[in-house]
Amino acid sequence: MGFKTRLILLNFLQFFIWGSWLLTIAAYWFQTKNWSGTDFGAIFSTMGIASLFMPAIAGIIADRWINAEKLYGSFHILGAVILFCIPAINNPSAMFWIMLVNMIFYMPTISLAITVSYSAMKNKGMDIIKEYPPIRVWGTIGFIAALWFISLTGLETSSGQFYVASAASLFLGLYSFTLPKCPPLGRLQKRSLASALGLKAFSLFKNGKMALFFIFAMLLGAALQLTNAYGDTFLHDFKNFSEYKDLIAVKYPAIIMSISQISETLFILTIPFFLRSFGIKKVMLFSMIAWVLRFGLFAFGNPADGLWMIIASCIIYGMAFDFFNISGSIYVETQSEPGIRASAQGLFMMMTNGFGAFLGSRISGIIIDRFYTRLNGTFDWHGIWLAFAAYSLIVSVLFALLFRHKHDPETFKVGNH
Repeated sequence: MGFKTRLILLNFLQFFIWGSWLLTIAAYWFQTKNWSGTDFGAIFSTMGIASLFMPAIAGIIADRWINAEKLYGSFHILGAVILFCIPAINNPSAMFWIMLVNMIFYMPTISLAITVSYSAMKNKGMDIIKEYPPIRVWGTIGFIAALWFISLTGLETSSGQFYVASAASLFLGLYSFTLPKCPPLGRLQKRSLASALGLKAFSLFKNGKMALFFIFAMLLGAALQLTNAYGDTFLHDFKNFSEYKDLIAVKYPAIIMSISQISETLFILTIPFFLRSFGIKKVMLFSMIAWVLRFGLFAFGNPADGLWMIIASCIIYGMAFDFFNISGSIYVETQSEPGIRASAQGLFMMMTNGFGAFLGSRISGIIIDRFYTRLNGTFDWHGIWLAFAAYSLIVSVLFALLFRHKHDPETFKVGNH
């Protein structure tokens, strides 16, 4: 198996695991279990809680003591065990704790996958900005493949989705031990107390520009969790209306939502051009504006004559996600020293999928229960999506005004990395 093929398989399986349940757990939660929105907000916040500390801790361990690929594989094997146990859970409180443990093992693997890929590519003399996006795009394809498999096999509202994720996680965990070695480079450096503890990456916050970047990454991380948490069940709810219940978008909502990931595969490939041409500030601003459109189109769309709005929203999602998530990780890589590369990616993950996910999940669950849940228990989706769009618009305006950055095309020039 060729070198690029091996990294492609790594990325494919990494996001196949997540795609097996991330967008469909809401349907399982509300349609099968009939548990509350506040409880669901708590469940979805587990990835945020885990990301507050685990990616950073994993980055420290990978920088100081253990090969990143071995740590990565160990987390996936442990995650496979937890995923296999989820179907046996029958109350939301227990579900919260087991999902938290699952997220403790899974969330650091996202940044570790980046670290392993970047390290292996650098050792091969490859240009990350040019050659990583076409590899990373296979992660999105893996996510799409999982969504389609879960939907077409009728597992959207079934606990079977977790067995699929468990099997994929076990395979990836075992496969990871065959990947190119990614030794802890930080241990080779002269160590201060802070660097010995792996805390040097937090020095990035001393730079005002980087501190603002991480804050806005957190706010965008909240927006990402809103669409992940509620997109699939939003379409499922149209089954309650006789004029919509037999439409394709209502029968197979995960497939409709997968258009978002298909769009990702296209926008990922444009990242090198946009970063070189416009710089990180404008690229991030494009992402924020795309989030406004993502939620706004959902607010006015429906599975019939408004289906084009839902599809347009899914297409726009590709820009909304990639231009902040993938571009952000590349930007952090360009601003970090080699000895803190894993810690810096863990820090970025902590701000987006940690603080951002936690705040987005918990606050949105409470707000939806209090202001957008009708007396009969149904959701006011029009109001929900407009509220999310307003939030994204406010973040966009603040970012445009506060984040000062002079673009240097040489930073993202092919051949520099």
